[in-house]
Amino acid sequence: MKHLLLFLAACSMLPAQDAFQVKVSGHGRPMILIPGLSSGGETWDSTVAHYKDRFECHVLTVAGFNGVPRVPAPMLPTVRDSIAAYIRDKKLVKPVIVGHSLGGFLALDLGAKYPDLVGPLVIVDAYPFMSGIADPSTTLEQAKAGAEQARKYMAGESQDMYERVVKSGLSTRMMTTKDSDFERLIEWGLKTDRFAAADAMAELLSSDLRDEIVKIKSRTLVLGSWIAYKEYTDHERTVANLKAQYAKLAGVEIRVNDTSRHFIMWDDPEWMFAQMDAFLNPGANVSGR
Repeated sequence: MKHLLLFLAACSMLPAQDAFQVKVSGHGRPMILIPGLSSGGETWDSTVAHYKDRFECHVLTVAGFNGVPRVPAPMLPTVRDSIAAYIRDKKLVKPVIVGHSLGGFLALDLGAKYPDLVGPLVIVDAYPFMSGIADPSTTLEQAKAGAEQARKYMAGESQDMYERVVKSGLSTRMMTTKDSDFERLIEWGLKTDRFAAADAMAELLSSDLRDEIVKIKSRTLVLGSWIAYKEYTDHERTVANLKAQYAKLAGVEIRVNDTSRHFIMWDDPEWMFAQMDAFLNPGANVSGR
C-alpha cells in the first residue's frame, strides 16, 4: 500500500510535458492543435502549413499515442489539466484551441474547466457526448457500462491481437478516403500503447459534457462529417444531432461537410480552412462549399 501511495503521489506531480509531446512552429497568435485517439501530431501538418505565417502552432501528440509514453488513468483529465498548465507556463494569451475527435472532446473539456484561459475553439468532428452519436437516446449509465466492457476487452487483448486489429482497419478504414492516409493510421496505431488506447476510449465513451459546455466562454466552431456512415445517417440527422448535443453552448457555429470522412483536414482541407479562416477572421468571405 505504501508503494502504491508513493506511485500515485508521483503521478499527480507529473510535469505538463509528460502528458503530451509538443512541436512548435510558425509565428503570431498562439494556436494549440490536439489530435485524436492513437493519432500523431502529424495529423495537423497541412493545417500548420496553412496557418504558420499567422499563428504560432503548438502541435501536441497525447501521451500513449504514436510512440509517446503513456500516463496512468484517468488519462483525459491529466491531459486536459496539463494543457492548462502548459498555457500558463508558456504565457500563451487566449490561444486558439483546435481539436479533432478525442482532441475535440479535450478542447471542449478544457474550455469548460478553464473558460478564462483559452481563446476560440475549433472542434473537428467531435461531440460532447460521444456515446450518443449513433443513438441519441443513450443514457450516461448505459454509456458507462458499455465503455467499461470495451475497456476490459481492449485491455485483455494480447499485443499480437491488438496489432492484428489495427492492421485490419476494423475501426479506422472508414475514417479517411485515401489509402495513404489509412496506412498512416495503421502506423500510428501500431506505435500506440494498447492500454492507453483502452483507457482513453473508455474515458471518452463514459463522459458527457453536454451540461458542462454551458461554462465555455469562447466562440466555438464545430465542423462535422457524416459520409463515412451514410448507411446509417445523412446531412439532416447529423446536423440535428450536433445541434442537440451543443444546445447549451451559446453562439456555437456548426458546419457539416458532405464529402469528407472523419479526418476532414485530409479529405477536404480547402473546405475546412475556409470555415476556419472565416471563423478566426470574422467578416471575411467564406470560399468553398
